[in-house]
Amino acid sequence: MKISFIPIKKFEKEPYSKILGYPKASKRQLKSRILELEKLKVKSIALVGHTTIGKVAILGKGYVGVVVLGKKGGKDIAIKIRRTDSQRKEMKSEANLLKIVNSVNVGPKLIDVSKNFVLMEFLEGEKIGDWINNLSGKGSVRRLKDTIKSILEDCYKLDQIGFDHGELSSISKHVIVGKIKPTLIDFESSSTNRRVSNVTSITQAIFIGSGMAKKIQRMYKVPPKEKLVMTLRSYKTEQSREHFDQLLSILKL
Repeated sequence: MKISFIPIKKFEKEPYSKILGYPKASKRQLKSRILELEKLKVKSIALVGHTTIGKVAILGKGYVGVVVLGKKGGKDIAIKIRRTDSQRKEMKSEANLLKIVNSVNVGPKLIDVSKNFVLMEFLEGEKIGDWINNLSGKGSVRRLKDTIKSILEDCYKLDQIGFDHGELSSISKHVIVGKIKPTLIDFESSSTNRRVSNVTSITQAIFIGSGMAKKIQRMYKVPPKEKLVMTLRSYKTEQSREHFDQLLSILKL
């Protein structure tokens, strides 16, 4: 399907203004945001995705902002737009968190930032829940295991630098599976000032008590819950490579 990109000047008027200044913005705010996008060299935005605001499609929506597909220098990018009712007064703090995870090759690559916008690498793919539901055919178990291992390795990297994602217990919204690899997304609730629990949170989300866990258990034999919980406790006590490798081993990854 060919995607139509709309010039950013048109976002001063409805229905597009609802996206640029969600949930409500004055004409002055909208003009200011268009100028901001022009300074970031963003020419146009495409309204596509599985989330909607009114009848307009977008890539995603959270407490801090809405995410849309944009175009900069002929390249597709993801743009996170700060909500006008957000408690955050700017987006630079979130961009700094993204810089930290990028330093260990985790998350979408940060491209640029301003007061109201974060520009990131656009990740084409499916949310992990949809990806697992659509997984079938020869080699599907191997692909599943490789994907889970890659996600856990990224979480281990974050644990090692003392960076807590904060929302990995609801994994379905926070992992995109692309053609090359899966990627952790959405670091708006992240912190470097609390105890990290990336590996433990995501392991529990994938393997214990969720609809996703039931689907995975039908695809390959995973360890009993008690054994998994015991291994996670050991890892939580000492987040070493040795304990992490033990976790991978009992998960047959």
